[in-house]
Amino acid sequence: MKKIESFCVDHTRLLPGLYVSRRDRKLLTSVTTFDLRFTAPNREPVMDMPAVHTIEHLGATFLRNSSRAGDVVYFGPMGCRTGFYLVMFGALEPRDVVGLVKAMGEFILAFEGEIPGAKPAECGNYSEQNLNIAKYYVRRYLAELEQKRFTYPA
Repeated sequence: MKKIESFCVDHTRLLPGLYVSRRDRKLLTSVTTFDLRFTAPNREPVMDMPAVHTIEHLGATFLRNSSRAGDVVYFGPMGCRTGFYLVMFGALEPRDVVGLVKAMGEFILAFEGEIPGAKPAECGNYSEQNLNIAKYYVRRYLAELEQKRFTYPA
C-alpha cells in the first residue's frame, strides 16, 4: 500500500508551525489542508485532551463565524495530539491563512464563559473541556508562529 503524505514528513525534525500538509484538486475545486503543529512531535508531551477538545470547539466556532467562513471545510485535532488540521477551499499557502489562524488564537485567548457546543445534546463528550490549559497551548503556539515556520523541514 502507498504511504500517505503525512507519514512521509520526518516528524523527528518537525517543529511547531503552520505548514501545508497537502493540496487536493477535483474538477475545478482545490482544497488545501494545513498542519497547525502546536508541539514538537516525539520531543514534547502530547497535548492534554480536554484542552484539545476546547481548542477544537472554540476554533471551529471562530472559523465558522469569521469573514472566511465560506472557505473553511474543516477544523479539528490530529490523532497524535500535537496539533490541528485546517482544511480550506483554494490552492493556498500559509501566508494566505496565517492572519486567520492568529485571529483564531486571539479569540481563544480572550474567550471567557461557556464553551460553545459543550452541552449533552450538542457534543458526544461535552464535559471534557479545559479552557485554561487550552489558552496555555494557544499562547505558546502564537509565540511559535512569530518564528515563521511555514515549510516542512527537508
